[in-house]
Amino acid sequence: MRKLATVRKVIDIAPIPGADAIECVTVDGWKVVSKKGEYQIGGNALYLEVDSWVPEVLAPFLCKDKREFNGVAGARLRTIKLSGQISQGLLLPAPDGANDGDDLTDALGIQKYEPPVPAELQGIAKGPFPSFVRKTNQERIQNLVDELEEWVGAGLEWEVSEKLDGSSLTAYLFQGEFGVCSRNLDLLETDGNSYWKAARDHKLEALLRASGRNLAVQGELIGPGVQGNPYGVGAPQLHVFDVYDIDSGRYLKPAERMAFLDGAGIRHCPVLDSQNLAGATVASLLGSAEAKSALNASTEREGLVFKCLGADVSFKAISNKFLLGEK
Repeated sequence: MRKLATVRKVIDIAPIPGADAIECVTVDGWKVVSKKGEYQIGGNALYLEVDSWVPEVLAPFLCKDKREFNGVAGARLRTIKLSGQISQGLLLPAPDGANDGDDLTDALGIQKYEPPVPAELQGIAKGPFPSFVRKTNQERIQNLVDELEEWVGAGLEWEVSEKLDGSSLTAYLFQGEFGVCSRNLDLLETDGNSYWKAARDHKLEALLRASGRNLAVQGELIGPGVQGNPYGVGAPQLHVFDVYDIDSGRYLKPAERMAFLDGAGIRHCPVLDSQNLAGATVASLLGSAEAKSALNASTEREGLVFKCLGADVSFKAISNKFLLGEK
C-alpha cells in the first residue's frame, strides 16, 4: 500500500523570491510551500503526498468546494505552483508522540484519489487483483533520496522508458488459468470490456501458454475512452512494460522481457535509453522527465520509468510540467 501520510524530517527551508508570508520546505525529495516559520530544519512534520484525498476534518482550509470521494468529504492534493514555486503535497504539524518514518495513512483516513473509470473499462469483478502478481506501481524518485545515492555510487545501468498516461492492464497465466485484470480487480470476461478485448486482440493467452510458465504480462492500455486519449490514437492500443515471473516472484530483466516478447507482434512502451545515473539528483531526474511523448510530439509525456538492468529494482520520475497540466 502506498504510504500517503508519513512523518518526515525537514531537511531544508528556502525563501521564495517576492513572497514574504510563505517559504519552500523540503522533506526527502519533495518541495512544499508552507506558511513561513511553521517548521524548522531537523524537525519533524507530517507530510501528505500528492494524489492524497484529504478528509475535510483534517484540513478544512483545502475544501472550498464540497466534494466527496468514496463517501468522504475532502479534497485531492495536486501539484501546484505558488509564487513561481512548485509545491507538491501538504505539510501539517506532526502529532504528539509521532516519530520520523511513522505511516499515519490509515489512522488519518487518507485515501489515494483515483479518477472515475469509464463504463467500458469498469467490467465485472471476478475478485480483487490476484495476490500472486505484483501490482504495477513504481515508487516516485522523491521518496528514494538515500537509495538514489547508493545507486549512483554503485554505477548501476538502467533501462529508461516513457511512462504512458493510460490504464494499467495485467494478463496472467497461473496454474493453467488465464485471467485479465484492471489496476485493482480481476475481471470476468464480458462483452464490451476493453481490457479483455485488448488481451484477445493481442493474443496474450496464446503467448503465455506457449511459454509453459506461470507469468503475467503488464502494460498500458491507451486510446479512445482512456484518460481522454492524449496520444490521439484511433483505436485502443496495448503497450507492454513488464513481464512478471509468478513462480520466482520477480520481474524479468529488460533483456529477458524483450526476448520473451520478440516476434509476438506486441507493442512495447517506448524505450528511450540505457544509462547509468552518474551525477544524477532528484532534481535532474525530474527535469529529464519533462519532454514531449514519443507517441505524439504535441503531447507532454507523463514521465520516465527507470528499471535496473541487473536487479529487480525500478522507480519513476513524473514530469512536473505534466502534473501542472492535469485536469
